[in-house]
Amino acid sequence: MTVAADQTAIVSCMRNEGLFILEWLAYHQTLGFDHVVVVSNACTDGSDALLDAMAAKGHLTHIRQTVPAGVPPQDSGMALVLDWARANDVTWLLHIDSDEFLNITAGDGRLPDLMANAAEADVIAIPWQLFGDAGITAWTPGMAVLPSFTRAEPAPEPRVAKSKCLFRAASFAAATDHNPRQPLVDAPRVVNPDGTPLKAASLYQDRSSRFRPHDLAATNATARINHYAVKSRDLFMMKNDRGDGQGKTGETKYHLGSNWHRSANKNDVEDRTILRHWPETEARLATLRQDPAIATAEQACFDWFTTRKSAILTPEALALWTPRERPHQ
Repeated sequence: MTVAADQTAIVSCMRNEGLFILEWLAYHQTLGFDHVVVVSNACTDGSDALLDAMAAKGHLTHIRQTVPAGVPPQDSGMALVLDWARANDVTWLLHIDSDEFLNITAGDGRLPDLMANAAEADVIAIPWQLFGDAGITAWTPGMAVLPSFTRAEPAPEPRVAKSKCLFRAASFAAATDHNPRQPLVDAPRVVNPDGTPLKAASLYQDRSSRFRPHDLAATNATARINHYAVKSRDLFMMKNDRGDGQGKTGETKYHLGSNWHRSANKNDVEDRTILRHWPETEARLATLRQDPAIATAEQACFDWFTTRKSAILTPEALALWTPRERPHQ
């Protein structure tokens, strides 16, 4: 009797990410995931129609959600994803955002090169590596993220770097955007991408995204999550309009010069390792855009962005979201 191979899925909760969906999908298709799942909520940019067009052609599974009052959109989205995984016999899940790309640096850079180190694990904790704006101030619809933003921090920083988790769906009752929670197995096994054991304490906390020992949790020799949290300056400030995935509003997180902007906008070194998959990604993008329904839906997202940017990034908003120069003493 042949034992079926574990099914893997990469999942994301997205709102108004129509500029980036096709590149994110095309890239992750190259890594070898069996499924791609996107949960959307309250989209106004047309990205829900784009996701429907892609789902109709079998490129992904699109789940629309209505977020319950007081519940972070990503948390409620992950509950739906866990239900989906159990109904479809999917073993492994990785939740990342549309500005995050799994970069496997071992071997051929495909999913088996990561999974080989974690056959007995319940969780593979993959550290963020932060990528900055590379000096780009304005975004043109149709630009690609991966070849545009190649400046980054040298490596994930111990005690600072957060992780995203590739985890066994059957081992946990719940999950946040960073971590699975409420283990259903005794002593869940956590490893870094190299297969080195980490402590599991974070899995028992309501909101956690870091593992110990910190130095081992920040190891990126096998894989990391390239986190393009800033992109261009205008895209960063446009996030004030959308809000964040945890439903927080009225904050200064997406102001230029904020604590988050300073910590995320890393441009210290050139890092092009992810671009080994760019030729295949670009070919997949071209194929996706040959479909008239997909191309039309993506163009509608581009048009929305152009109009919305003019309405949102007014001189008054730019003044509010840009730090004032301190007077000379």
